[in-house]
Amino acid sequence: MLAAAGRGERLGSDRPKAFAKLRERPLLAESLERLEGSDWIDEIVIVAPPGWEEPSILVAEELGCAKVSACVAGGETRAESVRAGVAEVGDEAAVIAVHDAARPVLPGEVLERVLTALNEGWDGAVPAVSVADTIKRVDGERVVETLPRDDLRAVQTPQAFVADVLRRALTGSDWTDCAAAVEAGGGRVKAVDGDPRLVKITDPIDLDRVAGLL
Repeated sequence: MLAAAGRGERLGSDRPKAFAKLRERPLLAESLERLEGSDWIDEIVIVAPPGWEEPSILVAEELGCAKVSACVAGGETRAESVRAGVAEVGDEAAVIAVHDAARPVLPGEVLERVLTALNEGWDGAVPAVSVADTIKRVDGERVVETLPRDDLRAVQTPQAFVADVLRRALTGSDWTDCAAAVEAGGGRVKAVDGDPRLVKITDPIDLDRVAGLL
């Protein structure tokens, strides 16, 4: 499932983030092309910005993405968008991977790592990278705690889950990370090696950074 419903307000664009230009192509095209070309992916469901379903399908058609099975509108929150997308995934799917279109550089080896982890008996797997900065917990303006950096990881997408486990987890309250929903339901999630190229685009500077990685 490709989550592409973000508004992208910090990009300062007149269009949703998935349609921001990345080397003269919509941002959505980069992730779509990589998922289409992966032997690990059988079906792609696009969760598009509301009102942008048809343009999303047109991008997929222009790229020749035969694996795209559905395109649905996202919701007000990430949780609503993921629920809408997962509802379109066929019941026969044993595994569901969720990737953000905002992370357009998707190394195939990362996708392989999260999916392979499910064969080891885990309910889910997420790519994670070490945290370079010291992290502090702050209450208002007051620092109340310095967290041990060795135990912390920054989590990326794609995240992969046993399909039935993810479907059950999505019935819970809102969350910003699919793994958090699975963890809240008692699921076991493995952290695998992420990749520094999985930059999340949030502002125009990020677009320039990612363009340099392509």
